[in-house]
Amino acid sequence: ACTVFLFSSSNLEDKIMAEKNFLNAADVSEYMGISVPMAYKIIRRLNDELKSQGFITVSGKVNRHYFEQKVNGFALV
Repeated sequence: ACTVFLFSSSNLEDKIMAEKNFLNAADVSEYMGISVPMAYKIIRRLNDELKSQGFITVSGKVNRHYFEQKVNGFALV
């Protein structure tokens, strides 16, 4: 049995976004409907929180699960 998945461009983008471990400013901007500079400020704030907890962070990117938890109150699956 072979399963074929058909994705529209937005569904494909959603699938790719869901598989990313880290989000960049463009992803955060699109998700929240904000400007890219504001997204960078949010990423910086979240990364500062993670650093204070002893985690290693990457400038300009944020862990997707942590982002979802802080924005939604829970991580999306």
